[in-house]
Amino acid sequence: MLKVENLSVRYGAVAAVRDLSLSVGQGELIALLGPNGAGKSSTINALTGLVTPAAGRIVLDGVDISRSRTEDRIRGGLTSTPEGRHIFANLTVAENLRLGAAIRRDAKGVRQDIDRFLALFPVLSERYSQAAGTLSGGEQQMLAISRSLMSRPKLLLLDEPSLGLAPKIVIQIFDFIGQLKAEGLTLLVVEQNARQALRFADRVYVMSSGTLRFDGPPTGLADEHGLLNLYIGG
Repeated sequence: MLKVENLSVRYGAVAAVRDLSLSVGQGELIALLGPNGAGKSSTINALTGLVTPAAGRIVLDGVDISRSRTEDRIRGGLTSTPEGRHIFANLTVAENLRLGAAIRRDAKGVRQDIDRFLALFPVLSERYSQAAGTLSGGEQQMLAISRSLMSRPKLLLLDEPSLGLAPKIVIQIFDFIGQLKAEGLTLLVVEQNARQALRFADRVYVMSSGTLRFDGPPTGLADEHGLLNLYIGG
């Protein structure tokens, strides 16, 4: 479904990502791991069109989207839940969900999807008419992921979904991510919380200092000490 070939991302003289190649197959959940500054978020920004690659190609379903606009990528089936959630704080939960479906024209389907997410996350139903900025961090993450899914993507990119959340909420969020995988959605999950990300991952990429350090099955990272060495460049 997704192929990234020799991707490089630069911010002026600084190389954030160097010659990265990865793939995400239909129905897979791929974990992209690494410490702060590894280049994970820069990779996601290139995939979503927020930054223009200095080199390389991004191919979605056989179409080169390396220079496509973000909105065109969304229409093509690629959607992301960004790090930090970025909900519209002054809008209600209901309005945030409807904005996620802005590209759709099937009002009945939109309503069905809203009902589904309210059933999955009852707290969102309780806060449906409440300003999203008044929600807790965990509730905002539930809303952010649900909003992303309202476009009915083929590929969902999740950037640090556990960031800043209590351990109990992290487990709940990743249980939901596992459910999405079981339903057939294709996912690329960027995480520092390796333990949670590896629960459902089919394959794992580990980045450090902008380069790919590991590519393989989760069993290859079963040794936490070995994983730590990869993170710190050992």
